[in-house]
Amino acid sequence: MDQKILSLAAEKTADKLQEFLQTLREGDLTNLLQNQAVKGKVAGALLRAIFKGSPCSEEAGTLRRRKIYTCCIQLVESGDLQKEIASEIIGLLMLEAHHFPGPLLVELANEFISAVREGSLVNGKSLELLPIILTALATKKENLAYGKGVLSGEECKKQLINTLCSGRWDQQYVIQLTSMFKDVPLTAEEVEFVVEKALSMFSKMNLQEIPPLVYQLLVLSSKGSRKSVLEGIIAFFSALDKQHNEEQSGDELLDVVTVPSGELRHVEGTIILHIVFAIKLDYELGRELVKHLKVGQQGDSNNNLSPFSIALLLSVTRIQRFQDQVLDLLKTSVVKSFKDLQLLQGSKFLQNLVPHRSYVSTMILEVVKNSVHSWDHVTQGLVELGFILMDSYGPKKVLDGKTIETSPSLSRMPNQHACKLGANILLETFKIHEMIRQEILEQVLNRVVTRASSPISHFLDLLSNIVMYAPLVLQSCSSKVTEAFDYLSFLPLQTVQRLLKAVQPLLKVSMSMRDCLILVLRKAMFANQLDARKSAVAGFLLLLKNFKVLGSLSSSQCSQSLSVSQVHVDVHSHYNSVANETFCLEIMDSLRRCLSQQADVRLMLYEGFYDVLRRNSQLANSVMQTLLSQLKQFYEPKPDLLPPLKLEACILTQGDKISLQEPLDYLLCCIQHCLAWYKNTVIPLQQGEEEEEEEEAFYEDLDDILESITNRMIKSELEDFELDKSADFSQSTSIGIKNNICAFLVMGVCEVLIEYNFSISSFSKNRFEDILSLFMCYKKLSDILNEKAGKAKTKMANKTSDSLLSMKFVSSLLTALFRSSNEFMRYAVNVALQKVQQLKETGHVSGPDGQNPEKIFQNLCDITRVLLWRYTSIPTSVEESGKKEKGKSISLLCLEGLQKIFSAVQQFYQPKIQQFLRALDVTDKEGEEREDADVSVTQRTAFQIRQFQRSLLNLLSSQEEDFNSKEALLLVTVLTSLSKLLEPSSPQFVQMLSWTSKICKENSREDALFCKSLMNLLFSLHVSYKSPVILLRDLSQDIHGHLGDIDQDVEVEKTNHFAIVNLRTAAPTVCLLVLSQAEKVLEEVDWLITKLKGQVSQETLSEASSQATLPNQPVEKAIIMQLGTLLTFFHELVQTALPSGSCVDTLLKDLCKMYTTLTALVRYYLQVCQSSGGIPKNMEKLVKLSGSHLTPLCYSFISYVQNKSKSLNYTGEKKEKPAAVATAMARVLRETKPIPNLIFAIEQYEKFLIHLSKKSKVNLMQHMKLSTSRDFKIKGNILDMVLREDGEDENEEGTASEHGGQNKEPAKKKRKK
Repeated sequence: MDQKILSLAAEKTADKLQEFLQTLREGDLTNLLQNQAVKGKVAGALLRAIFKGSPCSEEAGTLRRRKIYTCCIQLVESGDLQKEIASEIIGLLMLEAHHFPGPLLVELANEFISAVREGSLVNGKSLELLPIILTALATKKENLAYGKGVLSGEECKKQLINTLCSGRWDQQYVIQLTSMFKDVPLTAEEVEFVVEKALSMFSKMNLQEIPPLVYQLLVLSSKGSRKSVLEGIIAFFSALDKQHNEEQSGDELLDVVTVPSGELRHVEGTIILHIVFAIKLDYELGRELVKHLKVGQQGDSNNNLSPFSIALLLSVTRIQRFQDQVLDLLKTSVVKSFKDLQLLQGSKFLQNLVPHRSYVSTMILEVVKNSVHSWDHVTQGLVELGFILMDSYGPKKVLDGKTIETSPSLSRMPNQHACKLGANILLETFKIHEMIRQEILEQVLNRVVTRASSPISHFLDLLSNIVMYAPLVLQSCSSKVTEAFDYLSFLPLQTVQRLLKAVQPLLKVSMSMRDCLILVLRKAMFANQLDARKSAVAGFLLLLKNFKVLGSLSSSQCSQSLSVSQVHVDVHSHYNSVANETFCLEIMDSLRRCLSQQADVRLMLYEGFYDVLRRNSQLANSVMQTLLSQLKQFYEPKPDLLPPLKLEACILTQGDKISLQEPLDYLLCCIQHCLAWYKNTVIPLQQGEEEEEEEEAFYEDLDDILESITNRMIKSELEDFELDKSADFSQSTSIGIKNNICAFLVMGVCEVLIEYNFSISSFSKNRFEDILSLFMCYKKLSDILNEKAGKAKTKMANKTSDSLLSMKFVSSLLTALFRSSNEFMRYAVNVALQKVQQLKETGHVSGPDGQNPEKIFQNLCDITRVLLWRYTSIPTSVEESGKKEKGKSISLLCLEGLQKIFSAVQQFYQPKIQQFLRALDVTDKEGEEREDADVSVTQRTAFQIRQFQRSLLNLLSSQEEDFNSKEALLLVTVLTSLSKLLEPSSPQFVQMLSWTSKICKENSREDALFCKSLMNLLFSLHVSYKSPVILLRDLSQDIHGHLGDIDQDVEVEKTNHFAIVNLRTAAPTVCLLVLSQAEKVLEEVDWLITKLKGQVSQETLSEASSQATLPNQPVEKAIIMQLGTLLTFFHELVQTALPSGSCVDTLLKDLCKMYTTLTALVRYYLQVCQSSGGIPKNMEKLVKLSGSHLTPLCYSFISYVQNKSKSLNYTGEKKEKPAAVATAMARVLRETKPIPNLIFAIEQYEKFLIHLSKKSKVNLMQHMKLSTSRDFKIKGNILDMVLREDGEDENEEGTASEHGGQNKEPAKKKRKK
């Protein structure tokens, strides 16, 4: 039969074929087709023949086709056919599908849909036919019966797609079904159906099946719904990440983790690649992605940024067109996130309302961690982001060429956090990805070398961390580092020191690098620039410190067994001490040459030698000999000659120019420290050994010389140095300059000798007498210098040079001295203050161990303990009643020292606060160890706070005229810095707050500075406990009471909540303080409103707004309460007769902010009004309050300000000179500038209120008195008259100026418009 059909089909006309097919029974054809296909014979030709004989123009033919189609679809699905045959059959069916009439197409489509819904598909091959059927259906113009109604082909297609998408899809056909739609012409609505369905299937599929599905969705998105596709993918993976993190951080006994971490990351990586690829082909998709993430940022950046979306954004940076946009978006998100954190940390009010969330910074670091799973497409973006953050937010402040460094503990500022995050991103990326290491290192070094003028400490820290992490890995990049060495002589000294310190571990592993550095340093040694020579000294000293010679006494003696003389680097080779020794002695030779260079270079050497000895004790002999021979050049060997030192030789005279050549005081200082160290550490160890005599000779020589200098310095008079009172110390003559230099040298030498004698004294009486004699010499000179400087009115001498005493000695000296009261003690405290100030400014102190944070901390603890004891045991009042001294009393100096130390410890030693406070507690030493663990920082701080509170109370109990405001100010500053250590939830904190509040309420002092610092303390405590609005309201009533009303006839009742507010302090001090606090409250409220708006806009996107508005009610209520209380606060201030100046100015600006915030709230209610069903009652009350209590008063306040300025003009013009009038006018202009802004803000508020009234059907305007119209009209006749008068009066000199003033008046009015 099949042969017959085929032969008939071969004829030209199909008539006979049609007739033959008519004669066959129903099942014959289908059986025949089945048999042929299963046997693998020519089913295709047979099928073609059947179609030829079944034209769609006849009903019978159409029905026959319909049956054949059904039969073929079943055949293909059965899986019995060979692949090629199945493909051929499907191909033929596709070709013929568009011949079908509409109703049959609908039937066929329904068959498919029911097969999908019932899950009866076997291999899904036949699904390829469905898009052709749907496409054919869409082209049918006639109306078709569908269900109960009649629809066009296009509508039928829409219904069918809807039915298909609302049914159940079998997991294995999801990808096929999705990909099928790309061949169907779809409207936007239909694409949305399909996308929603596919996205909803994500959670039901295996993880490995999601990437191909995402790919199909992205292909489909070119038809529309790009936003939904991206949102769906991002939301799904963000949720998956979150769930995954919770599982990992949750119960560790959970054996069943839904997805293994590696697999999830690989899938995410694949999907990100798919999306980036799709964006390259379709830029619209990229724009949609950036837009989607930007919109989410407006309310709250953490809402739709997740590790997945950040990784996606970073990958998109590889596309040139989106690079800047995306990096900018991430940069602003990071800073916004840190700003939000700062706002939250500073306000208890916000902490109670806003739950703590994860921050963008942690998400980015999570991306770095995840990128280990071969996410190479993310690394480039991470590196760029890291550098952008470091470049944009690195330290900016440069003072006298020095950068003001702030330690990490203090970097609470968003910018510093952002810079730190940038460095962390780069360091972590460097650790994980080898391929990017070279680039990171290169970029860091480029910045270090090229940005010499701007601060680069953050890059040097990063470099140091990178090198510390992997010195051996960096060997491959050594060429980059050696390249940087070539620029050393052009870089600032500070940069050179830090750069060499950072790369120092590399020098130990790479011979070539070390040799290269030495060459560079040798060249620099003889460079023209002084800085280059100093850099060379710094470099050589660093090398001496770090290449230990065997036998050196150090705990870490052979911590790094690295060979130095080998060319081939072998890290585990034997420590070659001989090579190291020759290497170090070579360097010592180079350094000796420096001793003939400028004073600055020598100075560096003297400051560095002590550290070299401490780290490399075998060099002691060489170093001490060098110092001894240097000292002998300036030492007078004859024992009876005075003075013992040749000061003339230390000074260089070139023509008129006189400069210091040899810093003799520093040389002696260096010798003294090295000698003390040598005696304490080296000699005890040599006791047992027989040492050669000459080895020891230098140390005895030095001792003798210092002894002799001491004795002769005590005998010497100032005349011996030619520095008595009659000497010339002016800075303008060469003799004066020379005498100044000599005086400072002598003073320095005295200081060094004081320390030397103290260190060898063993507390003997004779030694102490010597020390006091030396001090008297120092004091006489210091007094002469101060006196001369005072006369000359130049403060040159007052800028005392750094003291040469070491910090350790200062702490020992203070401890020894504080049993008596004299000049020496004042001097010791002053030096201690100088050291602490140095620490605060630079992070280290001068002198030995000045760079060692541990030792500095120890000394700080000792100094603090002594100062605290002295201040609390001898109060200032007691000390001052005894005798009046010039300058500050010692107790006051102690207090100043304590204030500086407390802030320095918080700045540099935050983690050691507990240890520091424990060191101050001298009460119980025995049982201390046991109880220590139980005593918290808060309890220890509270104990210290009580001591200072007592002192302040004693001060306040004195009479007004005896009140020492300096001391009070320092005490409040100390209390402020200590209160930062209290835990805000602790009872001690509440106690501190109520104590401060009580002080403010009960004490009235007229000292503005004291009042300001005390009020600041009160506010800073208050905001950490609760919102300060009620406090503000009380203070505003006090201010109103003291200053009176703008209407002079009104008598204001005095409230007196806070005694600290009085006529002297009310304005401007307290007034400006409360206004700045009100501004902060407004900022917080504004932040909350923006957050709410952001949530609303996101909810409208997700169309779930009706259920989601309820959780916002507590926040809305809090906002309205804050604004209500602030309204009463402004209500008081607007009626107050404030003095013109900053108070009026600030008040007008803050009122403007108040109205802007009210407008923002009204606009928020405009957004939510429909969904939440009207506006809450308390909002209505707030609007009523603003209408009755604020707006009318604002207008009367504006009139008051303008009248005041007018009266000021007229009174001023008659009596004062034109210059004074001009300044008065300028001030008036400045003050009246905010007025138009305020009026505009009020009108904007009223405009949106009218909108809200219409929308909410509540008349909110009934309480508002509408503002008067302020359009200006120039009345021509009056103008002419004035101009005429003006012309007539021009000759009269006396009155001319007055008229000038009147002419200006209308102009000023115009300006106000």
